[in-house]
Parts: sequence; structure tokens; C-alpha cells
Amino acid sequence: MNTLGVIKCKAAVLWEANKPFSIEEVEVAPPKAHEVRIKIMATGICRSDDHVVTGGLVMPFPIILGHEAAGVVESVGQGVTSVKPGDKVIPLFAPQCGECSNCLSTKGNLCNKNDIGSAVGLMPDGTSRFTCKGKPIHHFVGTSTFTEYTVVDESAVAKIDSAAPLEKVCLIGCGFSTGYGAAVQTAKVEPGSTCAIFGLGGVGLSVVMGCKAAGASRIIAVDINSDKFAKAKELGATDCINPKDFKKPVHEVLIEMTGQGVDYSFEAIGRTETMVSALACCQYNYGVSVIVGVPPAAQKITFDPMLLFTGRNWKGSVFGGWKGKDSVPKLVADYMKKKFVLDPLITHTLPFTKINEGFDLLRAGKRST
Repeated sequence: MNTLGVIKCKAAVLWEANKPFSIEEVEVAPPKAHEVRIKIMATGICRSDDHVVTGGLVMPFPIILGHEAAGVVESVGQGVTSVKPGDKVIPLFAPQCGECSNCLSTKGNLCNKNDIGSAVGLMPDGTSRFTCKGKPIHHFVGTSTFTEYTVVDESAVAKIDSAAPLEKVCLIGCGFSTGYGAAVQTAKVEPGSTCAIFGLGGVGLSVVMGCKAAGASRIIAVDINSDKFAKAKELGATDCINPKDFKKPVHEVLIEMTGQGVDYSFEAIGRTETMVSALACCQYNYGVSVIVGVPPAAQKITFDPMLLFTGRNWKGSVFGGWKGKDSVPKLVADYMKKKFVLDPLITHTLPFTKINEGFDLLRAGKRST
């Protein structure tokens, strides 16, 4: 264990909604028992972070966002056994305590220690490890990676291969794992099947990769930004369609293209209208539709129940259905064995102080890391 003192470092603090991030000096307290302090080496920008900025995902302010990252353990609190200082790690916004009903079930992966639904914005003991200008700053989904140092619960950190390039594998902390897992883990896409993916950001492109890896014969990519089609095809999409090019609803176009609808559909945007379209475009009796995008706060879905009555399956997927501590090290190992690529998902690399520019790129449809 290191000598555990307070660390002063830079962090991007969001003081209130719909404002730019402010680069501030923050104090990061030492880890308490069963906690880990991490030096963040690389972090991705994800649409879920932006949902907090815009108010689509309601969280307490002020807050340090970020949940897709990789780093090195700086120090550990009492009782920590799974990592030690110097280990390369990925923080887990979907933790794995190994003891709750979801962790013990083969069917679930959303550990009871998660802070996704409750949005308390604090460590499990109800306190914060961040202070700025004398005020406590909230944590984000147990990770808070838009900072040079962060503190996480031991259940929310996975040790990875010491040779892994952190600026690439940080994507396994959310975007890649979420999309790829939605296909191979949640939907369990079968060889020879047909798939439709709504939204071609980093998560949607990772769904395309998962469908291809699972052996789907037809992968139809759907986005209103046709600039994204070349990359989707490079990663395995067989067809690309822009809903703006048609006078009829896109689910009708997909049904016409496939005869009875697709076997599997995925919504990787986080819009209620596209969630219903994705459900409607899948095969009426045994089609499976997966909600991958974070649903907007305070919005409800209205749909014809006949869509489900005939046998369709509607599923949700958090973090691709993976149990983080078990699966993240294996996904990193698979990346190191070149079983999948991550480079095409990285469009820009910026210094931390340009985080606001990174969000501008994200909003313009140009993902950044």
C-alpha cells in the first residue's frame, strides 16, 4: 500500500446542466476500506455522459462524469485483494460484487451495487471522495473518469493484461462491450440470421461487429447520418439505410427488405421512437429486439401490444450483459489476440483539457476518445 494522502489533480467538473465542463483542481481523498484509487490514463466520451449534460439522464450536481476508461492503480484501501498498486485496470460502471442475486444468477449482470437507476452519485458508504473549492463533488455511476485520479469500490474495477494499450482498451469500459455484448450475449445472435442496428455511433458499430462475429448473414445498419455508412460496412454491415430517404416508416422498409422482418434488432440511440421502430421491424413471432441506448428520463413509450402478443421478445441490455470483473479481462485478452478491432471506433484523440471540444465532436456525430 502507498502512503495514502489526498491527491490534488485536474478534473472536468460539470457544475450544472447545459453548461460546458470546467477544468478545475480537485482534491481526491484516499481510498477507504475495499476501495481503489486509480490514475486515469485514457477515457472515452460516451453519449450517456452527454445525456447528463442535457438533462436526459438526471444526476445530482456538481458532478464528475466519465465511465469509459482505463488506468493504473495508484493505491488501495484496507481489505482490497483483487488489485494492487501498479496494476492496469478498467473501472466498471456495472460493478460485480459477486454476492447479490444478480451476480449469483447466470441470467443477470446488473449488480445491486450499481448506481445507474438510483443516481445517488456517491460511494457505497454515502460519501464522496472528490472536493473542489471546498464543496463535495458527486461521483457518476461509481466511476467518474473525467479526472486524473478517481476512487472506485473494489467491485467496480477489473484487472487487465499489463501489456494492453490503455488508449485503445478504454473502449472496453463501455462502448465496445455494450454493443458487442448486446449482440453476442443478450440477443445471442445466431449464424445465418438477419439483424438491424439503429444508430451507428461507437455502440451501434460495436453491435455490427458483434452480429458479424456471431455469423449473421445480413446486417442492416440504420442511421440518419449517411456519413457513417462507410465505417459500418467496413465493420460488417451488408446494407445501410437512411430513414430520410423513404416516404414510409423505416420499420416497413426493413420488413419489405427481409420478407418478414429481421431476426434481431438493436436500438443504440436512446430514443423512444426508434425503440418502437426496432421492435416493429423484427419478425412478428420470434424476433428479438434489444434496447441498448440509455432511455431518456421522464419519457414513456406508447406502442401496439399486438407487437408483443404475437411472440416478439423485447429485451434490455446494460453493459452488453457482461459481468464486469469476469468478462472485461477476457475481452481485453481477446483484443490482444486480435479477435476484434478497436481502432475504427476511435475517431479523435484529444488532450484532457479539450474535453468540451470532444463533446462538440460527439454531438456533431463524430465520436471522440
